[in-house]
Amino acid sequence: MTPITFASLPLSAASLLLDTAIAHAESLQLRVSVAVVDHAGHLLGFKRMPGAALHTINIAQDKAYSAVSFGRPTGDWAARLAGQSDMLRHGLMLRERFVGFAGGLPVLLDDARLGAIGVSGGSETQDLACAEAALAVLATAWRRNAAALPG
Repeated sequence: MTPITFASLPLSAASLLLDTAIAHAESLQLRVSVAVVDHAGHLLGFKRMPGAALHTINIAQDKAYSAVSFGRPTGDWAARLAGQSDMLRHGLMLRERFVGFAGGLPVLLDDARLGAIGVSGGSETQDLACAEAALAVLATAWRRNAAALPG
């Protein structure tokens, strides 16, 4: 029987995501925490900028965890839950580690969920911009060096 394998983010990709998100936050004059998790939600890397609020530590990690566990951006939940029952909306919001606001993005490659990034410390728009900037740089790096792709 052939074992089932899962592609996950290499550590080099996690480092690139962290550094790029921090650089983008610096350009916006923000102090943030950034977390990157693997395909199973386990922490691969984390950075907290000096001066970032302490709560940003867990929020960034939970944004990444939520994004990878559902395979969708954390900011999509308000629209996705619009019109749903109060029980569903409140039940989901009460789940441990669930984050339903922007700043968490899955890392996808050919529809495979490799991991996720979570950013916390700015507004939702700013956190999302830092995460998007990191994913854009990672995508460019992978296009240039196909041999570095996980798999």
